[in-house]
Amino acid sequence: MSEEGGVPGGDGSVRVRLDLAYDGSAFSGWARQRGRRTVQEELEEALRIVTRQETGYELTVAGRTDAGVHARGQVAHVDLPRDVWDAHGEHLARRLAGRLPQDVRVWGVSVAPPDFDARFSAIWRRYAYRVSDHPGGVDPLLRGHVLWHNWPLDLAAMNEASRGLLGEHDFAAYCKRRDGATTIRALRELRWERRPDGVLECTVRADAFCHNMVRSLVGALLFVGDGHRPPDWPAKVLAAGVRDSAVQVVRPHGLTLEEVGYPPDDQLAARNREARNLRTLGGAPGPELGASG
Repeated sequence: MSEEGGVPGGDGSVRVRLDLAYDGSAFSGWARQRGRRTVQEELEEALRIVTRQETGYELTVAGRTDAGVHARGQVAHVDLPRDVWDAHGEHLARRLAGRLPQDVRVWGVSVAPPDFDARFSAIWRRYAYRVSDHPGGVDPLLRGHVLWHNWPLDLAAMNEASRGLLGEHDFAAYCKRRDGATTIRALRELRWERRPDGVLECTVRADAFCHNMVRSLVGALLFVGDGHRPPDWPAKVLAAGVRDSAVQVVRPHGLTLEEVGYPPDDQLAARNREARNLRTLGGAPGPELGASG
């Protein structure tokens, strides 16, 4: 692990990047909630215990996943006092592996470069949603990660419909609105493929996602795939700018955060400033709010 960079300020702390994965099935999402089991709470408590501190730390995450949503390529950061990092950093990943429950893993622990912020430095997030249209249902060994759709799905029709949604738009028709949050997003990739095992996998990549966006998009595209709507229907819903009762928010267990992208180190500071601006169509990207999809 490099000792270069990683100092967020002059307070003697070290900014540490954590690369992690979790099975969201038994979690009420990422963010701490009173009386509920969350990924954030499990990680923060494990960090406190393995570093032998009385008070805990607060993690900042790239995407705040919802209840039941999984992550394979999640990124978080935490600011540790330098003496704590010096004492525990070399062995932190192994110690966390021994303390964390089996449905959360930390794959990488490293000193972050200057200006790194897991949330505001990110330039894109990539999710995958997995669906089976097999008449017999989902492979029992995949049932916690694949949705069963009880209609045959037309892959070509879904990809045709997906192309009509690409680009920067106001995705209000596919998002659950939150006070003070914009629904303008730049959707860079939206495509479907059928894997050799028959499972359909939707890849979705954008600068950020508003609440329920991925699962709403998938719900609309499944309606096209099974023939209930024509391929131009999802784009018409988008253009209308209002929620359509026919767009179903599909269940969370088929959704996985696969990867988060960051710019080169020398562009992190500029990205942080840009991401904090409230975005408008054609303007600078704003902060990622409710990135669970």
